[in-house]
Amino acid sequence: MADIKYKRILLKLSGEALMGNDAFGVNPDTINKIVKEIQIAVSIGIEIAIVIGGGNIFRGVALGAAGMDRATADYMGMLATVMNALALQDAMKHAGMNSRVQSAINIDQIVEPYIRGKAIRYLEDKKIVIFAAGTGNPFFTTDTAAALRAMEINADIMIKATKVDGIFSDDPEKNSDAKMYKTVTFDEAINKNLKVMDATAFTLCRDQKLPIAVFNIFKKDALKNLLLGKEEGTLVTMN
Repeated sequence: MADIKYKRILLKLSGEALMGNDAFGVNPDTINKIVKEIQIAVSIGIEIAIVIGGGNIFRGVALGAAGMDRATADYMGMLATVMNALALQDAMKHAGMNSRVQSAINIDQIVEPYIRGKAIRYLEDKKIVIFAAGTGNPFFTTDTAAALRAMEINADIMIKATKVDGIFSDDPEKNSDAKMYKTVTFDEAINKNLKVMDATAFTLCRDQKLPIAVFNIFKKDALKNLLLGKEEGTLVTMN
């Protein structure tokens, strides 16, 4: 086995990634494919924490724009991420994987509250930690929650799972001439207006010098290859 480049990671999963080809909700085949890739990473000794979105169930921003109070909509979105976290944990359980869900909002009968020290101990014990409910605050995205949690657990890298192979100059699903970047600096990503993640999350990572990788979670062994330092996806670094 080659040397592991990143021992502890924060994996950001969007809620939309769980839908597969469905219009909403969680597609069982899709979530099982994601779990299998995570299981491979665990098998080579990686410590994994996950932040999951809720867009497949509830789009807080969209409903806020339609007239609902934005804070209320965002709180509803946080609850959607808890539902996704439970679905992911259940899929992991059926795959024989040990995981814990920690929520930024207290729902003690269902999941644990977020406690940084406990989360780190779980990671050291090789348990997967799934962070739900974003930051627990409205007006902050799950991208920002992922950046924040990555720093709190001292992750070596934040990895954003997508349906495409990396960061492109344009939407590759709409523009076949779009160029994929193998590496890009934070400043280049800003100057070229590359849609890596929302501005708050991106700035947090840049200021804390936390590298970001963007890759295709549905590409077989892509996560494993990335963690072993092989050429996979796009890497965003300071220089």
